[in-house]
Amino acid sequence: MATINYYTPEGLQKLKDELQDLKIRGRAKAAEDLREARDKGDLSENAEYDAAKEAQGLLELKISKLEEIVGNARVLDESNLDTSKVLIMSKVKLKNLKNNMVLDYTLVAEEEANLAAGKISVKSPIGKGLLGKSAGDTAEITVPAGKLQFEILEISR
Repeated sequence: MATINYYTPEGLQKLKDELQDLKIRGRAKAAEDLREARDKGDLSENAEYDAAKEAQGLLELKISKLEEIVGNARVLDESNLDTSKVLIMSKVKLKNLKNNMVLDYTLVAEEEANLAAGKISVKSPIGKGLLGKSAGDTAEITVPAGKLQFEILEISR
């Protein structure tokens, strides 16, 4: 069964653009690589041809996965989301109780995650630990480095 994921309009458009680019430019490059390798002689002993065929297969697999993701994607209407709890698309201001550092994160779908931009996946340990919490709650989250405690200061959209 297909998994439905929720995206921002920009995030979904980025996935669609990547899919279109792979279908047009990616497939054209794969075909050109195959054509060049085929021109180099005997296919039974042509490692370059085998590598080009494998690369083409991986490209088609990536296209197939992206088509499935885009086909099962839903755009969230942020205006209807509850701001009293942490949900996907929530902007959360957190305070790390160990070092008193204040962090700002937006919870997004896995494909949109970008830590440098302050976007974390709802499937990450921190994202999972924050879901469903309210402002003022303390979230104890187990990460690979140990346990972290965050106080949720503010939730917005």
